[in-house]
Amino acid sequence: MSEDFRNAVNMTPAELDKRLDTDESREVGQHAGGGESVGHESGRRIVTLLRKKKADLTVDDEKHMRKVVGYVHRHLAQRPAGDVRNTRWRYSLMNWGHDPCK
Repeated sequence: MSEDFRNAVNMTPAELDKRLDTDESREVGQHAGGGESVGHESGRRIVTLLRKKKADLTVDDEKHMRKVVGYVHRHLAQRPAGDVRNTRWRYSLMNWGHDPCK
């Protein structure tokens, strides 16, 4: 697993799994056609990636890991002022496996 991915994703699979079951997680992000948001779907895939052995990662897995790193870095650069604990900004990042309050 790439070091960049490990640095960007600071939540454990169990933390992320639990987070994805919340209303806040399901409500944020871009929803294609009223279904699951892109970030929520990515979060489910991140859980799977974190539980995989490095030797079992596919080229597609590595591509998604790069996508996650890019999203997290871009989103962190847009940090709003003030307390971010209960913001859609934080909830969106958490769907991608990064809790900025950690």
